[in-house]
Order: sequence, then C-alpha cells, then structure tokens
Amino acid sequence: MTGAADKVALVQTALMLPLMLLSPPAGAVADMYDRRKVALAGLGFALVASATLTTLSFAGLVTPGMLLGLTFLIGAGVAVYGPAWQASVGEQVAPEHLPSAIALGSIRYNIARSFGPALGGIIVAAAGAVGAFGANALLYLPIMLALFLWRQTQVSSRLPPERIDRAMLAGVRYALHSPPIRVVLIRTFASALAGSSVAALTPLVARDLLGGGAETYGLLLGAFGVGAVIGATQTSWARARANAEPVVRMLAVGAGAMIVMADFSRSLLLTLGALALAGAAWMLLTALFNVGVQLSAPRWVKARALSCWGAAVTGGMAFGAIIWGQTAAAWGTGPALVVSGGALAATALLGLAMPMPTVAGAIEEMAELRADPQVALALTLRSGPIVIEIDYRVDPDEARGFYAAMQDTRRARLRSGAFEWSIARDVADPWLWTER
Repeated sequence: MTGAADKVALVQTALMLPLMLLSPPAGAVADMYDRRKVALAGLGFALVASATLTTLSFAGLVTPGMLLGLTFLIGAGVAVYGPAWQASVGEQVAPEHLPSAIALGSIRYNIARSFGPALGGIIVAAAGAVGAFGANALLYLPIMLALFLWRQTQVSSRLPPERIDRAMLAGVRYALHSPPIRVVLIRTFASALAGSSVAALTPLVARDLLGGGAETYGLLLGAFGVGAVIGATQTSWARARANAEPVVRMLAVGAGAMIVMADFSRSLLLTLGALALAGAAWMLLTALFNVGVQLSAPRWVKARALSCWGAAVTGGMAFGAIIWGQTAAAWGTGPALVVSGGALAATALLGLAMPMPTVAGAIEEMAELRADPQVALALTLRSGPIVIEIDYRVDPDEARGFYAAMQDTRRARLRSGAFEWSIARDVADPWLWTER
C-alpha cells in the first residue's frame, strides 16, 4: 500500500505500543481477579479485531491508517491476555516443579511465537494478506477453548482486591526495588530497542536489498521464524548455565552480527541464513530474560512483574521501529540495519555494570501472618498511612555492619509495600536503633 520506510515500520509500533501501555494495568488486573477469565476477555477482544481486519481486507477496504488502527486493537487484546496466562503457570504445577514448568512454558511459547511468523510467511506467499489475517483470527479459537476447559484451583485471598491504581503502583515499585528484576528490565529494553529493526524493516529488505516482492518477504519471515524455533528449543540448555551473563553477551553480539550481514548480502540464500541465525539468537535472548523475571517474582506480584517485562520488550520494539523506520527513510534500509546490528552487539557492554542475576529454583512465597495485628480503631480500606516501628538493640561494635544490612532491608520493605523508610540511632542509647 505504501513504499515509505517510516510508515512500513509503524506496523510494528502499532502492534507493540498497546502491549507497552496496557501491560502494567493488565498485570494488576491479572493479580487481582480470576486469571482465566482475564485471559479469555483479552483473547475475545483480539479475535473481534482480527475478524474485522480480515473482513475489511477481503472486501478491499483496508487503508494504511485502518491497518495501523486495527493492528493496535489486536495488540491491546494480546496485552490483556499475556500477563494473565504467563502468571498462571504457578497455579498449574506444584512448587517443586515450577522452574521446569517455566522453562517448558517458555519453550512452548517461543516455539509458537517463532513458528507463527514462519507459517505467516508461507500463507502470505501462497494466499496473500487476506489468508494470513483469516488464519490469525481462527487460531485464537483453540487457545480460548483450552482456557475454557482448564479447571484451576482457586486460592482465596485473606484480603479484598486492591484498587487497580494501587495494584499497578505496587507492581512497578516491586520491579524497581528488586535488583534482579530491575537489571533484566533494563537489559531487555535496550536489546529490544536495538534489535527491533529486523521485524520493522524485513519488508524493505525484501524489496530494496533483494529486489523481491511478497513471496520474498514470506521467505524472509519464515527463515527468521524457523531460526527462532531452533533457538527456543535450546532455552533449557541456556538456563542450565550457572552464569547466564556470558550466554547473553554471546547472543547479543551474534544477533547483531547477523543483522549487519543482512545489509551486505545481495543473495537470497545468504540473507535467509543470516535471518535464521538472528532469529535463533534473538529468541534465546528474550527467553532468558523472561525466565529471569519469572523466577525472581513471588506469586502475589508475578503477573505485574511479567507485565513490566512485557512493557520493556514491547516498548523497546515499538520505539525502535520508529527509530529504524526514520533511519531507513533518511539513510536507506542498509545503513539502518548496520547501525541497529552494531547497537545490539554493543548491549553486551551493559553486562559490565549490570550483569544478569543468578536465580536458581523457585523463590520462597511470602509467609502468611499468624494473626492480624491488635487494633483499637475501626480501620477501613481508606485508613492510612500506617506507621510501623521496630526497635533493635545492637552491639555498638557491630553498628557499621548492622547499618549495611538494613540498607538491604530497605529495598525489601519498599518493594513489598512501604512508601517511606528510615533507620535512626538513639543519641542517648548507642545500643538502640529504630526502623520506621
């Protein structure tokens, strides 16, 4: 419909932007309500938008603006579905099997997400855009059926649901004050921002660099998808490494090099190979980031932590698509790929200051209180703020070590609900410290 590089790249922005914007509230809703129903609602909305796009495309009524708008709506439905489904893994298996289940779920999800573009490329080449849109709409139905048939065990909460704004804020605060999750979020955003040129500019690679059409685009899309499938099957191998940092650096450099090669190649076979290797490295990279978040967040905030991760990866891809689209419009498709590949390889340097966390096994869940606090006031959900003070008696010779330990305690308090925190020493009694 258009040959403008910046407009072509906006398709990816239209899909990823709602995922970035809606993931935090979707994660809060998934933690507050029945995750099965939340996921079904999101899929139903995406199905309606996909069916509308298919119908209008069949009738020949789709314009560039309409395509971007309907793609945005599809992304909104997927944004609601994603956190609820990913966070439900812990409701389906026993705690001792959770790490393996997360790895298996990551493989399953990434193979599907990788095979989708490969299948889409084949359908585009054989049946055109209408066939691909129609298949996309129909394939929501098996997922909805699986969710409908799932009979989960409901775990009742001691407390009523949080307000959605407070729930969102609690999730963001937990992610920001959890060092492992914060590192993964920053690394994820940087990698997605740098490496998003592949998805955004592949149609232009087919047309401008290889001189092909829709069939060539379908083959390129399929090659990236097949490579991603291969990468997804290696998630367990990568996760088994005691230190994920060297693997993450290797994948970032490898994916960046393959993106640069796609610029210098004028051979279809060589470009297909480069995109297949880029797809494998990219899928492994995102899978490792995802597993890192899954194993770093407790159940009560898991969907919100995953929604923050989803916002990081989709936000990086959304803004990256704008950047690389503008770069391609100004300098050409090839130079945009070179800069993008170099930037992705350079993200490996982030590991020097922010190495990937080492997380092994399922984390401990928050302990239940043995009894509610004794209160003499009629507290309601609108009461507060509540002040908690804890006195410690510390040998003055251990004061420096105690103070350092309390700085770690500060992060734990802030990520689990505290809005302000302080530690003070009594000037009249050197043994007495008060945490507030």
